[in-house]
Amino acid sequence: MPFDLQPFDRFKHVYRNDAFVELVKDAVRFFSGTPVRELPPSVSFQGTGVYALYYTGRKGIYAKYGELNRLAYSHPIYVGKAVPKGWRQARTADAQAQNSRELVSRLRQHSRSIESGSNIELPDFMCRFMIFEDAGSDMIGTIEAALIKLHRPLWNSALDGFGNHDPGSGRYNQAKSDWDVVHVGREWATRCQGEHKTLKSIMYNIKTHMNLLG
Repeated sequence: MPFDLQPFDRFKHVYRNDAFVELVKDAVRFFSGTPVRELPPSVSFQGTGVYALYYTGRKGIYAKYGELNRLAYSHPIYVGKAVPKGWRQARTADAQAQNSRELVSRLRQHSRSIESGSNIELPDFMCRFMIFEDAGSDMIGTIEAALIKLHRPLWNSALDGFGNHDPGSGRYNQAKSDWDVVHVGREWATRCQGEHKTLKSIMYNIKTHMNLLG
């Protein structure tokens, strides 16, 4: 052993920084003030970052969201992030991230999922997003987590699977997600052969979640 181990002191392992907490709060406030746009956005743009989807319909199982978002877009049904390729391996340069179109591509992908799914209509959804540049892109995951914790969006909690991708050939033995059980239609999801939850149990979870909305 190269050196003597010190007696365990938990305090020496705990990081605290009030400035960091305020930075996250400031970013969340900025996000909440960004313009709301149609889904998908009608313009293409560069950048990566964090986004939220809002349901505005007047009927269906998400009508409560539509009611709450009628006057102000305050209750996202889904929050997600778009990071540049190589982000997880820290292989992305700042310039590469800024030139990426990952954010708008992700929103377009979500639009296709909604269009494919039963019982929902794309015109009933809006979105807002926040672009991170330079060193700020390191905050993407942190701000996404903060927004999910703050809003507890339905599609991030009680109805999992909206953001899933095609698992690919050889992996269709897994179960289809809760989202795909409720909103049947994504072609790749129909190939998933694993035992999934019953529609009845999933709808119970949705109803419970909706009852907790303000």
